[in-house]
Amino acid sequence: MSEARYFHVTQQGKLVVMDSFEKAASALQDGGYMWLDFYRPDRDQLTLLARPLGLHPLSVEDCTDANQMPKIEDYQKNTFIIFNALEYAAGSIEVDEVDIFLGPDYLITISGYGSSGARTLKDIEQVVLHNSDAISQGPAFLLHIVLDYVVDRKFAAIEALEEELTKTEEQMLASPSGFNPARLLDLRRNLLAVRKSLFHEREILVKICRRDSQYIPEKSIFHFRDIYDHLAKFFELAEAYREIVTSLMELHMSMLNNMMARTANETNATVRRLTFITTIFMPLTLLAGIFGMSEWTMMTGQSNWRAAYPAFFLAMALVGIVNYLLLKKIGRRENDPDQRRRDA
Repeated sequence: MSEARYFHVTQQGKLVVMDSFEKAASALQDGGYMWLDFYRPDRDQLTLLARPLGLHPLSVEDCTDANQMPKIEDYQKNTFIIFNALEYAAGSIEVDEVDIFLGPDYLITISGYGSSGARTLKDIEQVVLHNSDAISQGPAFLLHIVLDYVVDRKFAAIEALEEELTKTEEQMLASPSGFNPARLLDLRRNLLAVRKSLFHEREILVKICRRDSQYIPEKSIFHFRDIYDHLAKFFELAEAYREIVTSLMELHMSMLNNMMARTANETNATVRRLTFITTIFMPLTLLAGIFGMSEWTMMTGQSNWRAAYPAFFLAMALVGIVNYLLLKKIGRRENDPDQRRRDA
């Protein structure tokens, strides 16, 4: 549902609500400028403003396209700015577009065309009312208030991302095997979206501070430099968090490899023990298979079985002990690095 608000900003900095664009435009005869705030307007609403305010058709088309990158365009009768508002909700970054037209005696703000359709500038009127001294100096100062409001909301989204990153790191370290690496991929994707937005918005502030726009006076540049400092800080944070996510992905892979290697070592140790036992009993099994039945009796005579079988058991025990000692000696020899070097 679209919504439109019309204001006349007097020379004293008072914000007067108007019923229509025509009334706001006629109030300019008393001085000041007008502020038009739209939420999800259709193209017809914006087209009606194009001729009297000199809005370029391409910029009007960009306002209703939610996939535009942040940018600034200077036209003959106004400056057109696209900014992004960020909100972190349900584990995902929501990007909403804020379109702004800055002219000699007007400021137009358009929002609502984004992934979530949130009312990005819902409370902006209250913020403007508390800055009457600033807005009395012209539409460029009102532009600063709007951009500053949008940038402050970015900080809340980046803080939420930081908390999610810390929580994800703790869960990964607590249980590497039960951790879902898809969470790291989601965080990386969100941080890339934040970084892309901040990168282009920094360029916008650079052009504003360079006074590329004729509608932004020099006395307001210091205010926009403050916004640039915030964006530069947020950009560095996004870069740092992205590197942390990359490190966590590598750490998680390393921890899984270590767990797999430990499991493999335990399996190898078990197999080695079983092989050791099997090797000891192999000759005993051979002896029992050959002489354990009638052959031994046939060799010693049936009348000597009471002495023959204990002797046979004793011989098997001696063979087992000798085999055990021989295998232990071979194992110590293989585990001795000095001996291996001598053999090499």
